[in-house]
Amino acid sequence: MPIVFTQTNDPVGAGYVDSLARPGGNATGFTNMEYGTSGKYLELLKEIAPRMTRAAVLRDPTIPQGIGQFGAIQAVAPSFGVELRPIDVHDAPEIERAVTAFAGAPNSGLIVTGSALTAVHRNLIIKLAARHKLPAIYWDRFFVTGGGLISYGPDSIDPHRRAAGYVDRILKGAKPADLPVQAPTKYELAINMKTARGLGLTVPPMLLARTDAVIE
Repeated sequence: MPIVFTQTNDPVGAGYVDSLARPGGNATGFTNMEYGTSGKYLELLKEIAPRMTRAAVLRDPTIPQGIGQFGAIQAVAPSFGVELRPIDVHDAPEIERAVTAFAGAPNSGLIVTGSALTAVHRNLIIKLAARHKLPAIYWDRFFVTGGGLISYGPDSIDPHRRAAGYVDRILKGAKPADLPVQAPTKYELAINMKTARGLGLTVPPMLLARTDAVIE
């Protein structure tokens, strides 16, 4: 039975396909993450909070996404003059202890990478960022609508639209093994202006002009 998947982080690591370019089996589809783009988190956070010199990276170390995203952010950190500290996410008390301890030094920020755990604990993470006056960037827009400062991530609907094209091609005779797995092509930037004002931040006009969603 042919399979077309969406919202899949690492189909090669999970064993769904042999490679992205040549899936090789009965499955193909669309990923919801390209690790290399994670460096954009640090770029955007530094743009909105230029005084930041250190950042904590919340991640789930038990999934490839947590490791891959941290590696991409780490690769660009020296060029922005930012020291990184990984915070492994397991449960709410641990998140609160780690973020509180990290927030003690000035010019600090927070990067929240994609995982089910950060989604589950999003309300706590947003409250901690507000309590400790930490500029924070998140991987999905629902953090920003919930009070987070800024988010950057793939359009969550677009992969499903593109998947319909693959389904059509398979129904017309194409084999999943010959259809390459595709990465996201559309990304969204969202900013919560009320949160920015609460942190005493001024959103640069050039950044605001690139924003897809402004939450007042």
